[in-house]
Amino acid sequence: MDKNRGDEIRGRAEGTAPVPLSVLDLVSVGQGRTATQALRTSVDIAQLAERRGFHRLWVAEHHSMPGVASSSPAVILAHLAAHTERLRLGSGGVMLPNHAPLVIAEQFGTLEAMAPGRIDLGLGRAPGTDGATAAALRRTDRLNEGAMGSPLLERSRDLGEDFPQQLAELTRFLDDDFPDGHPYARIHAVPGPVQGPTGRPPIWLLGSSGFSARLAGVLGLPFAFAHHFSAQNTIPALDLYRESFKPSAVLDAPYALIGVSALAADEDREARRQVLTGALSMVRLRTGRPGLIPTPEEAEAYAFTPMEREFVDSWLGNVIHGTADEVRSGLDDLAKRTGADELMITANAHGGAARVRSYELIADAYGLRG
Repeated sequence: MDKNRGDEIRGRAEGTAPVPLSVLDLVSVGQGRTATQALRTSVDIAQLAERRGFHRLWVAEHHSMPGVASSSPAVILAHLAAHTERLRLGSGGVMLPNHAPLVIAEQFGTLEAMAPGRIDLGLGRAPGTDGATAAALRRTDRLNEGAMGSPLLERSRDLGEDFPQQLAELTRFLDDDFPDGHPYARIHAVPGPVQGPTGRPPIWLLGSSGFSARLAGVLGLPFAFAHHFSAQNTIPALDLYRESFKPSAVLDAPYALIGVSALAADEDREARRQVLTGALSMVRLRTGRPGLIPTPEEAEAYAFTPMEREFVDSWLGNVIHGTADEVRSGLDDLAKRTGADELMITANAHGGAARVRSYELIADAYGLRG
């Protein structure tokens, strides 16, 4: 195993945290706020995360969703890299089927050149949006010729779909190692190895079901599971990842993080008010009415139907919220139940101040550096 690559992947628990703590920033846009304000909050959160000892911060690719401003992860990551010095930054994730692998290799090679040794490339296989928007993104079937002869592809042939082929092509571009005679042998992703010795971002696979879990295990890659919106599948997916894992040049043992929705406030009632805004936003998204994140006042006044109330109760059952001590207890329990190697916390709320305050309170609860 490449020791340095493994060190880039594994985090270190700080303070009294049971595992490394990280941040997933959805760049939320609340009612009455703007994308500019949301992106400024992202800088505040990244700087807080670096100052307090969170291990990494990721942003996710979403499209045609008014309540988020993260359609271009690479652009946001470049902005955050310019405002931080040590914090690991990455995509959680880039949706590989939406992009040509060469484009992703160029974008993340550029990020690696800007912030050497600080960039993660997390990849998902969903479009990150609805079907009509996916079509507008010009997603098409690919010939997958770029993956021919890849050892990575050989490991994953029995998994079906074309995602493994796209992943193999992307990996070849990042490593600049297409074999002689290959149609892409004279094509180079720049910045990249063709310009001289350089590092490259470690690849993570993301998922909310078993497919990516198994693929990550077969390839010996780190795995990130979306517990924050697919909690019922968390333990089965992590078990499948660990059972499928084959040591690789990247990792000699499995390494899995899970995304966790958690929000701490100074009082229980305030935490409940804040997380209800995210729940109402999800109700609207699930019923084809996506919009800006509602205010706490709007969420409290909303007349939920019985079916919507059932959804909200189920949704909030997977959101760890309350005072700092209550959130710490919930995170500790989740880490113990799942055996996750890292917890990546996302704080869904209307306003930036509530989200920043939540991360401060969680850091205080675990005695992270101040």
